Amino acid sequence: MTTLTHKFSKLMVGPTVRVVAILLVLVGYATAATFAQPRAYVANLNDNTVSVIDSATNTVVATVPVGAGAIAVTPDGAFAYLTTSNNTVSVLDTATNTIVATVPVGPGPSTIAITPNGDFAYVTNFGIATGTVSVIDTATNTVIDTVIVGRAPEGLAITPDGAFVYVPNALSHTVSVIDTATNTVSATVSGFILPRWIAITPDGAFAYVSNNDGSTVAVIDTATNTVIANIQVGSTPGRIDITPDGAFAYVAGDSFDDVVVVISTATNTVIARVSVPDPGDVAIRPDGAFAYVTDFFSDAVSVIDTTTNTVTATIPVGDGPFAIAFPTRGQTDPIGSLTAQVQALVAGGILAENQGAALINKLEQVQTKIDQGQTTAACNQLGAFINQVNALINNGSLTGSQGQALINAANAIKASLGC
Repeated sequence: MTTLTHKFSKLMVGPTVRVVAILLVLVGYATAATFAQPRAYVANLNDNTVSVIDSATNTVVATVPVGAGAIAVTPDGAFAYLTTSNNTVSVLDTATNTIVATVPVGPGPSTIAITPNGDFAYVTNFGIATGTVSVIDTATNTVIDTVIVGRAPEGLAITPDGAFVYVPNALSHTVSVIDTATNTVSATVSGFILPRWIAITPDGAFAYVSNNDGSTVAVIDTATNTVIANIQVGSTPGRIDITPDGAFAYVAGDSFDDVVVVISTATNTVIARVSVPDPGDVAIRPDGAFAYVTDFFSDAVSVIDTTTNTVTATIPVGDGPFAIAFPTRGQTDPIGSLTAQVQALVAGGILAENQGAALINKLEQVQTKIDQGQTTAACNQLGAFINQVNALINNGSLTGSQGQALINAANAIKASLGC
């Protein structure tokens, strides 16, 4: 995983953040366990409860008597949205652990995701003949739109900029792409076998899709909405989450496979297999240090140290833990995300350290110019970054798809600056 040095290098982009990072070192960053960590919320299917886990101590601090099949938490951690068996979504106030609203949605609500700005919740409704996605305005807790997608939609994921929602349709063997500006399907991606679950990298460049009727995880290039890879994982893949630095995807195997598969996103290869009893869902703690996995038949949550890929704790919860969620990641700094993408290529052995350092240096210069209000100079530095990436493609250090992902992200930053 990313080392402590790498974590600081991601933060040390702008001058202000450099000061914060230095102060953290001076006060002893190694004692990070003393800092507050967000709570994880676990939906226990069989006893209609939600367990609340303090991820700093890995203990259950509350048990809420409410039924839920899936769960998502707002970026600020103030509310949890829970799908129920009676075609509604319950809204849990996390300060009081009480239900404050009930929102009627479509038939068979399956999975829920919240936009990075916290304004909307998207809910898949598992229609066998025709599936839909309900759009909830979180300010009013009312459904403001319903989008028709493919057959039997289950999982879904939202791009980090909140612009698109990707919805696997299990029985259509497709993934629908919803434009959140219009709440219409703007693209349909084919080439899957019973796709059920999905996660998107923090830079928004790729979506990882579980082919639940096979042993592969498909990779979508979100710039072209095409499948560019199928990764053999050796077990039936289930739910997926991706580390905040974008370097690794954690895939919970089918509940009977007793394994969590770890994929390097730099190489799209399996780099570890972690034994976990009957895994159901997986959620990465926002700092990336641990992966939390529901153990459905064991009535527990296993905690995987993402540095060593070993189970370091087991937390007893309710009966039949089915889903788990931390607060939704907020909108990310695009330069920080691009820096993390470069670091993932270095960590995966694709780029040499000096090659990665040269690219990151360009991005640091971009941030400096932006901080100084020198937009034209920032645009020029982004152009230099793109030229350097093209040179790495030409000399064989990067494949075309690896390099294009960096170029797409740089061009997106240029567009936001009006270059």
